[in-house]
Amino acid sequence: MHAHRYSEGQCVGLAFIFILCFTNAVKLQYSVSEEQKKGYVVSNIGNDLSVDPQTLSDRRARLVFDGGIEYFQININTGMLLVKENIDRDELCGQTSPCTLSFQVIMERPLQLYGAEVEILDLNDNPPKFQKKEYFLEISESTALGARFVLENAEDLDVGINAVQDYQMTQSEYFQLNTQTGIDGNKYAELVLVKQLDYEKINKIMLYLTATDGGNPQRTGTTEVHINVLDANDNYPVFNQTVYRVRLLENSAKDFVALKVTATDFDKGLYGEIVYSFSRISVTDSNIFKINDRTGEITVIKTLDYEESKVHAMEVQAKDGGGLTAQCKVFIETVDMNDNAPEIIVSSVTSPIPENSSPQTVIALLSIRDRDDGDNGKVRCFLKDHQPFKLIPSLKNFYQLMTSKQLDREESSEYNISIVAVDGGSPPLSSTIVIHLQVSDINDNPPVFNQASYAIYTKENNNAGSLIGSVNAFDRDSDQNARIVYSVVESQVLGLPTSSLLSINSDTGDIYAVRSFDYEKIDHFKFSLRAQDTGSPSLNASAEVNVFIVDQNDNAPNILHPLPNSSDLSSEIVPLEAEAGHVATKVVAVDADSGQNAWLSFQLLKATDPSLFVVGFHTGEIRTARQTTAKDAGRHRLVVIVKDNGQPQLSSSTSLNILVAEHLSDSNLENANVENLEENDQKLTVYLIISLAVISFLFIASLVTILSIKVCRPYRGGKHFVASGLTLPAGYSDWKGKESLPRSYFTKDRSTTDPQNTGPLMSMPANQHASIVVDENQSSHILVDINCKAEPWSWMNAEHL
Repeated sequence: MHAHRYSEGQCVGLAFIFILCFTNAVKLQYSVSEEQKKGYVVSNIGNDLSVDPQTLSDRRARLVFDGGIEYFQININTGMLLVKENIDRDELCGQTSPCTLSFQVIMERPLQLYGAEVEILDLNDNPPKFQKKEYFLEISESTALGARFVLENAEDLDVGINAVQDYQMTQSEYFQLNTQTGIDGNKYAELVLVKQLDYEKINKIMLYLTATDGGNPQRTGTTEVHINVLDANDNYPVFNQTVYRVRLLENSAKDFVALKVTATDFDKGLYGEIVYSFSRISVTDSNIFKINDRTGEITVIKTLDYEESKVHAMEVQAKDGGGLTAQCKVFIETVDMNDNAPEIIVSSVTSPIPENSSPQTVIALLSIRDRDDGDNGKVRCFLKDHQPFKLIPSLKNFYQLMTSKQLDREESSEYNISIVAVDGGSPPLSSTIVIHLQVSDINDNPPVFNQASYAIYTKENNNAGSLIGSVNAFDRDSDQNARIVYSVVESQVLGLPTSSLLSINSDTGDIYAVRSFDYEKIDHFKFSLRAQDTGSPSLNASAEVNVFIVDQNDNAPNILHPLPNSSDLSSEIVPLEAEAGHVATKVVAVDADSGQNAWLSFQLLKATDPSLFVVGFHTGEIRTARQTTAKDAGRHRLVVIVKDNGQPQLSSSTSLNILVAEHLSDSNLENANVENLEENDQKLTVYLIISLAVISFLFIASLVTILSIKVCRPYRGGKHFVASGLTLPAGYSDWKGKESLPRSYFTKDRSTTDPQNTGPLMSMPANQHASIVVDENQSSHILVDINCKAEPWSWMNAEHL
């Protein structure tokens, strides 16, 4: 039961395949006479295929020829098969009959092929034609009655009934015309001697030979036959064979001896000398072969071509000196050699194709042909390289090139598909063509940054709008699908939007600073970037960027103790006979910069006695360089400069007073301060006069300067540098607030040699105020302005240090 069902299924499948093959094997056959004008309607090919003209147009119907001239075309609006080029059957096919032109009808979407064949019907447009206008025969008077003399036949380019059908000759009492059919089917004429010739009565006879074809209208050709009657010659030449046959390879070398014909004559002397010649040979063969008139050797003078002619037929005449002749037939058969490589003809190519095209997509339609015969003409076709394509046979000698899997443009954007055709000859010949296929892109790859994250280092105090870094992303797609647009993902940095800090060039990925950065306020921040392509739909990728602000030496050292130029109001005490290395005081300074820009060094710039005090280069401690003695001055004024390690190097300086005393009390200090105040009062009067003059001058200069600036250019304010980064006691703020350290910060417990004196040696008045201003050009010194209000001082202020 199961076997029976299986057989029924097989029958249904075989029937379906048979129907499909029959549909694809439909072959259209037509006929048309040669010499038809262009546009001549051969047939309605749409009706023959049961397809209306609209379908022909929609499916892009067209004709594909095997090569050469396209003689026909389709009018897709009417479905008519029209003559496109003039057709000369005689030139196209020669003597071959029937003469047919083959082509294929191709309809796309879906692809469908039909074979077609048009037989070209011959018209009687060529008259018979003799090769010579005159022929000469020499016939001995002793020639026996009934002797036959073959005449040159006329050639007619037409075939069939339009070819030569009969010969006529002017009436003669000596000769009768006989028409024969040759081995090739062509008609030829021969003279038959019907009356004995008599040299003494007549030695020359002229006849007119006319060839007539069977066309309508009938055409003719005429030649003159001149007969010379010779004196008696008793023996005829005789060939040793009546028919000669030989096979030659089509690539036989030039001057190769194909064969040799031999005839003998028993006559002696002139009548026994034989001359060989072709008595009947076509014009084509006369250009290929020649015969040696003395030896009878037939030589090849032009390379044979099997594809042009497979058999060459001719007749050779042997004539003795007396005019007697004999004929033999010669057949030279051309043996095919594998001398024609296969031809690959590409009928249609589709390029480019999208990379997401499904497998089995037809790329090209091509046909194969080989002019050789037998195994030499059997061709196999294959792809040379291992690529995602395959060749599928279609109609006879037709192949479809199609994809074997889905393509990926990023893997390969173009293919050079090598198709090889090899015949079955020995040795085999082959041909190769290359079909260039381009794969068009679709947006199937997102952008990719060349780094997962970026680190950008930029110096502080940069110019707004300066380039600080660059990012780069790439996209494996092409054209618009690979065009990348960069943007900043908006976020907050220290409460500010990212766009207020930096911007990015959307085309190049260059990152620019929107504002100048200050390392002392912000030393690092990060944000995200997005790279988005312009494909449809668009794809994107993100990357994180870390921006590190590099510190610059833009802050001079800030001296915290003692206050710069405060030596007039406070003094440090050094006991008399203090040992070398005794710490008198310490200069305390900080720098708002970082790293080496904040590394401070201390130097003694000026001193009353340079040999008595030294300053620690890194600590700022002021120590005695030797033991103090009673011979040393009682007061000393020191100027200390503090430098940082930046480039350019910045510095600040301060002055301080040091008293050398044995036993100092509070009253002594007060008296010293009073003396200093008196001396300062004297100097103050002079300073006030000078200050008043300078202020007046500066006031006038300022008015002129302000007016000049307003007229010439906008005012540009100076740059203030604020020290930061140091933890200071309460009550101290930056220089902008014009505040200072509390006096208690500068009060220092010092012990004299008197062990009972444990109170503070010196205090600064509470109403003293110090303000520190750094100039715009970052000069090497800090200007310190100390404003003092006159108050009673101790005796230590009596002498100005």
